[in-house]
Amino acid sequence: MTGVVELSPFLPMAFIIVFALIGLVLSAIIVLRSGPGALWRVLVTLVITVMLLNPKIIDEEREPQSDVVAVIVDRTASQEVGDRSAQTDRAVSHIRRRLEKLDDVEVRKVDITDTLAGRNEGDSEGSLVLNTLRLTLGSIPKKRVAGAIVVSDGQVHDPDLIAGLKEAGSPIHLLLTGQPDEIDRRLVIEKAPAYGLVGKDATVTYRVEDKVGPMGAGLDQLARVALRDGDKVLATAQIAVGRTDTFTVPVTHAGPTILTLDVAPTPGELSTVNNRALITINGVRERLRVLLVSGQPHAGERVWRNLLKSDPAVDLVHFTILRPPEKDDFTPLNEIALIAFPTRELFEVKLKEFDMVVFDRYVVRDVLPPSYLRNIISYVREGGALLLAVGPEFANERSLFNTPLGEVLPAVPTGNVVETGFRPKVTEVGDRHPVTAALPKARASLANRGTGEWGRWFRQIETASRTGHTLMQGPGSRPLLVLDRTGNGRVATMLSDHIWLWARGFEGGGPHAELMRRLAHWLMKEPDLEEERLRAEVREGKLHIIRRSLRDAPATITVTTPTGVVETYPVTTSKTGVAELVVHASKTGLYRVSDGEREALAAAGSLNSIEFADLRATPEFLAPLADATGGGIQWIRDGLPDFRMVRRNRDRAGKGWLGLIDNKAYVVTGVSEFPMVPPAFFMICVLLLLMCAWWKEGR
Repeated sequence: MTGVVELSPFLPMAFIIVFALIGLVLSAIIVLRSGPGALWRVLVTLVITVMLLNPKIIDEEREPQSDVVAVIVDRTASQEVGDRSAQTDRAVSHIRRRLEKLDDVEVRKVDITDTLAGRNEGDSEGSLVLNTLRLTLGSIPKKRVAGAIVVSDGQVHDPDLIAGLKEAGSPIHLLLTGQPDEIDRRLVIEKAPAYGLVGKDATVTYRVEDKVGPMGAGLDQLARVALRDGDKVLATAQIAVGRTDTFTVPVTHAGPTILTLDVAPTPGELSTVNNRALITINGVRERLRVLLVSGQPHAGERVWRNLLKSDPAVDLVHFTILRPPEKDDFTPLNEIALIAFPTRELFEVKLKEFDMVVFDRYVVRDVLPPSYLRNIISYVREGGALLLAVGPEFANERSLFNTPLGEVLPAVPTGNVVETGFRPKVTEVGDRHPVTAALPKARASLANRGTGEWGRWFRQIETASRTGHTLMQGPGSRPLLVLDRTGNGRVATMLSDHIWLWARGFEGGGPHAELMRRLAHWLMKEPDLEEERLRAEVREGKLHIIRRSLRDAPATITVTTPTGVVETYPVTTSKTGVAELVVHASKTGLYRVSDGEREALAAAGSLNSIEFADLRATPEFLAPLADATGGGIQWIRDGLPDFRMVRRNRDRAGKGWLGLIDNKAYVVTGVSEFPMVPPAFFMICVLLLLMCAWWKEGR
């Protein structure tokens, strides 16, 4: 309860002032003329003026408001180093206990994390201490802010906000985790290409930094750096600390290549978490060079040619050998075609420049001698791709299987050709293999009655599979599409020449373009089409893991977090060969995922997070803010301070204690008002004074 006098004039203030001035002037004139009753007239004027001002007493009912203390706790990745996490927990527990003992003090605690799930899109990374402090103080009424306590290692990544917080009006204190004069070694990637051409080398520029103490200078010594692909060491180097050096990275395949650089730790180093840097280079093919060799002409030849020519990234070299086997007039080969068939250039000199070789219904006519076919075997085993699309010729004596090339072919012809209508089916293995898994259905037609079944083919070469995987089958479960790996290369055999029926939409057609596209890219080792693959990706604070396998056995996924914690999860493979797992990615940095055979890497946040740029604890960044607001800075290792309430104009920090402002804030819950003097009393006073003035003047 409180009483305050306020004026509530009956008339505008201008009229009341004019009235008072006129009354005083007239009274002054009477005094100058020595007239009687002047004093009584002045009193009458004053009483009437006060009555017109109508003074009232305002009585407020006030409810005291508690003072609010903002406690900002840094829980980012750098706070996991050493015993900082334990120091932070101890400090937070101490703050809570001490502030609970203070009367009318409310605590608003905010934890700062660096997980992507806790950030909005577009937010910066790192320890956003000042931004969090600004938002927290902005949500509290200014009259209730008693101060702020920041528990952190002092490494903040939004120092540009200090100027705006210096006018906070309340003390901002800092409790520092960690130790003074810490040593930290860091590997810095100065330049790394985001893309590289397959078959070419990319250059990565890096350096090693050693730092001592808060913002200290580097140590002068040598450091050993290794370039790794998973657990495989690709190269090592011994360089001077602070000097820039380079690694040459071979880009061996299309898609992302994730490599790591790590540097050996230095004695007494705080942590090795920033001794490793992640590099991702996306391999792109400049141009795909494909050699298509056609033999006996047939309706499907144009399908292969059109498909390969429709891709602007493909350089197609196409030759058709038209000489029939019964032509025995001893005409030289270079006189039969418009141009001589460049067998030596294609199959000896420039064979390894091609990404894929396709034989489409090729008939052996002694055009390619055995030595050239053996060159193709070497080409495949060294990493090349070979595709055979065969017809009836594959079942007779002029088959490619009867040449040295038969060593790398996965299907053995029996000599029979099956000529009957059938619909190609995907095998159980094919349902798991990315080349044939979830292929689109056919267009609705009268023949398939809208069921989506693919159109029929009418010819298949009977074979027996000896190696590889059969992805599609024809009548009698005979192999139709067989894939195999030979050395470092790959081989595929399509045992029918009727895929052109799908291209023409016969009985609804089928996914000829998608099937051939997947087949070609699998042969050229496209990472997304690997049948045994482990992939990991961090999205929205969660680690998404996809494991694809042709095997049906259950697997165990091991996840290693950026802080070194190892977690194991059992997974079950679905009928399509895919097992999916989603786990929380609570820390920024590099996650390592393994299924026992393969390993995948995934980065949460930046590939090389700013959070690990400097792990040393330092008061340098926040000291100007604490000084400007009267706050104090104290290392937690030296002991935890006491907290006390102080007036706004008193010291806010001292030895062993930190002060918080006692604002004595309140809110008004009710107001009552009544006249300071009753109006009837004013009227009586005016009449009495007028009577006194009349009596005085009458004498």
